[in-house]
Amino acid sequence: MKALLLDRPGSPDTLYVSDLPEPHPAAGEVRVRVHAAGLNPADYRFARRGFPRWHYPQILGLDVAGVIDALGADVTQWQVGDAVYYHGDLSKPGGFAEWTIAPAHAIAPLPQDLTFTEAAALPCAGFTAYQCLHHKLHVESGQTILVQAGAGGVGGFAVQLAAAAGLQVIATCSAANVDWVRQLGATDVLDYHAQDIPLEVQRLTNNRGVDAIVDTVSADTATTGLDMLAFGGGIACVAALPDFKHFQSFGKALSVHDIALGGAHLSGDRTAQAQLAQIGRELGKLVSDRTITPMLQEVICLEQIPDGLTRLAQRHVRGKVVAQIQP
Repeated sequence: MKALLLDRPGSPDTLYVSDLPEPHPAAGEVRVRVHAAGLNPADYRFARRGFPRWHYPQILGLDVAGVIDALGADVTQWQVGDAVYYHGDLSKPGGFAEWTIAPAHAIAPLPQDLTFTEAAALPCAGFTAYQCLHHKLHVESGQTILVQAGAGGVGGFAVQLAAAAGLQVIATCSAANVDWVRQLGATDVLDYHAQDIPLEVQRLTNNRGVDAIVDTVSADTATTGLDMLAFGGGIACVAALPDFKHFQSFGKALSVHDIALGGAHLSGDRTAQAQLAQIGRELGKLVSDRTITPMLQEVICLEQIPDGLTRLAQRHVRGKVVAQIQP
């Protein structure tokens, strides 16, 4: 099979296409003929630093949409020919290939009326945003939320999900993306280059602060976020945790949530892995109903993935880029 390979830790331009034997599913696994695979920041970040459980050459690609074409022993909930999508196990060979292997309990049906490329845009960013809002922050209609970097993958899905849940959405982005983020559902959009974000948040909330924050930027923005939360508020940290030296205990009764979507696989916790499949079903319904959009901005081919990851690393991408593996 054709696959995009990484021989050793390095930049995306060290990836190359070559041939490998087709994989075969073990007990509890399925083999998926990959139709599309999403590109994510995790791909280039782990390509650069490597991962202890990898056996080179490694195949990257966490987000997969395709068709099951072989079943391992004891798999009864799926059949050959079923269309599926999922967020994969970072420690295993991924989806930048014509075939890949997935645990049967951690995958979800392809959302109704979605193409494979649309579905492959969802898992990493969309599942993360869904986990932040509905499994960690437990947002409610009428609340106010701040989404840091609303034009990115996780941020864009968080803006949409929050708006769909009836929240007042404040989002940050660059000036070039203000209209885009507003179209996604943000009530107020702030240019982080030109505006004082904490000051604007206080103004927009009548000095109360926001009920929730989804931070996808850095430890610095997460730390600043602590002061922007209202009493009893919570922050979901996707990029990094705040500096807890600035965290005042028993003051505003804040909650801080560490988000590690792929940790469900790495932990070996089957319940957590099955939860990924459940998120896939729930988010998939929202996309099928057109409550939210997959934000698919560009479709490339397998050979173009290194360039796509390079542009992703340079923050030159808005929305999602997906590689179409099967014509």
